[in-house]
Amino acid sequence: MNVICVEHLTRDYGGGKGVFDATFQVQQGEVFGFLGPNGAGKTTTIRHLMGFLRPQTGACTIAGLDCWRDRARIQAQLGYVPGEISFFDDMTGVEYLKFLERYWNLRGSNRKGELLDYFQLEPKGKIKKMSKGMKQKLGLVAALMHDPDILIFDEPTSGLDPLMQSRFVDLVASEKKKGKTILLSSHMFEEVERTCDRIGIIRGGKMVAVDSVEALRERHLRTYTVTLDSQAQASAFARDFHGTQNGCRVTVTTRQSLEEIFMDYYGGEQA
Repeated sequence: MNVICVEHLTRDYGGGKGVFDATFQVQQGEVFGFLGPNGAGKTTTIRHLMGFLRPQTGACTIAGLDCWRDRARIQAQLGYVPGEISFFDDMTGVEYLKFLERYWNLRGSNRKGELLDYFQLEPKGKIKKMSKGMKQKLGLVAALMHDPDILIFDEPTSGLDPLMQSRFVDLVASEKKKGKTILLSSHMFEEVERTCDRIGIIRGGKMVAVDSVEALRERHLRTYTVTLDSQAQASAFARDFHGTQNGCRVTVTTRQSLEEIFMDYYGGEQA
């Protein structure tokens, strides 16, 4: 069952900026990685899914609901971490989370406390005085504390140290085991490889690939042929690198990393 559907989505800002005829789906219980450099159209697509933007053409639906017309109903059942999180800066973290508890009507739930412990966050201070990492942790707690079935993350580990990035990856794996549906936009290739079932790569507002990491690797194999000085050397080389020997020649096929595959689509541009 497809929970998140983007069908022929177009929003043209002019000058080649925007999203153009983008189509992909995220299935129930799946973690879908959304890759592309800044300006490629990731955040624009996510803003349509959140109901912040109305499609010029095409459509976005979540759980069968239209993301524009039914945005209030959709937002009530998902967790969202935006690429740039906005808070009520004059609040303390404690006040902000209590505000959300009242909003979500979370009575008797210990989910907030579990998440604060998990991300090692003490939210007593004013939000405006918090570091980037603390604000990011607060945003993650806020998105997850009502235990939504659908999660949309836009660069969720920005500003987090490596330990917290690893904890986030473990959390995504745990949420997936519960059957959650997760869209993850990220620049962290290891993060995507460790968590995602399938990925979509967007370039210039157009989807250039949508497939499993495994299938993408199969399509992006690299083959090298090396000629050695002797058959004995060739035999040793073939053994060490799992190659195929033909006399003094050895052919080796390697599988690319997700980052290398991404760079193939972008011609060396950085994410």
